[in-house]
Amino acid sequence: MSSDVAPEPALDLLVVGAGPTGLAIGAEALRAGLATLVVDRGAITQALQGFPTDMVFFSTRERLAIAGIPFPIPEERPTRRQALAYYRGVAEALRIPLALHQEVVVIHREGEGFAVLTRGRGGERQRATRAVAIATGYFDTPRRLGVPGEDGAAVRHRYREPHAHYRERVLVVGGGNSAAEAALDLWRAGAAVTLVHRGSALKETVKYWLRPDLENRVAAGEIEARFETRVTSFGDGGAQVVGPRGEERIAADCSYVLLGYHPDLRLVRASGVEVDEATGIPHHDPATCESNVPGLYVAGSLQAGHATHRIFIENSREHAPGLVAHLARRLGRIY
Repeated sequence: MSSDVAPEPALDLLVVGAGPTGLAIGAEALRAGLATLVVDRGAITQALQGFPTDMVFFSTRERLAIAGIPFPIPEERPTRRQALAYYRGVAEALRIPLALHQEVVVIHREGEGFAVLTRGRGGERQRATRAVAIATGYFDTPRRLGVPGEDGAAVRHRYREPHAHYRERVLVVGGGNSAAEAALDLWRAGAAVTLVHRGSALKETVKYWLRPDLENRVAAGEIEARFETRVTSFGDGGAQVVGPRGEERIAADCSYVLLGYHPDLRLVRASGVEVDEATGIPHHDPATCESNVPGLYVAGSLQAGHATHRIFIENSREHAPGLVAHLARRLGRIY
């Protein structure tokens, strides 16, 4: 890699992504005595910061815990705020080395290891490392409809909180957890809500306590719903849709397109990792997370490709032990 940036001391493992999976890998690497750094282009657990303000996790506190550190709350299912505090606490307690607000722009094979160039806070930095683990998740890339007007100021792809929409007309597009949660939250905050979903019913993956709540609100006429309906365009004051009622315009002061997310595989591909074009799954060994590039690991929800519902914190945290054990053996470390 050609760069005027002075290299830093070599690492054993550089982890890309400071989410729960990346932190779990960093913690496990420290436990194995590996020189480790966790790098993220945002803050620690940046994705969780973008979740709805009052969100409650579907997973229990035990399933969200990492690095063998218990999640010390009385509730069975943590809130977003509790999770943010917990993961900060893990990083602090274990002194996980972090380089935050530094985006990895290039991962380049150099000798037996890699040269990693980052850009962000503090300028450009180049780091040498024997191995790299990419655990960047997918929350930065929401799915889009790809229809005219979707880039308008009144159309949003992330939902945070309802209070600004009191007495407004709000269109929610989607049929999964995010859409169901937002629709109920908005309605309870005094918004007039219309839900549009291309399926004939809510998705089967909707949380068991949300489904009857939303279905009851729809049955009572408190939330409007258009199933088997798709948006064809957005414009001033609403959206054009087509469904069983034919073509229809739905008035809305704001629209939320909440269709989930897809993985950003650009860094993975640029680093030489093979990706199945049909599934979006990067080549990796399920037991060790190593890709087709020796010493380059793919962990977390990236392993699911386009099927992002398959891998969550509760199963991606399990990637850390196998990954680190494999690297430790390769480096000849006792672990």
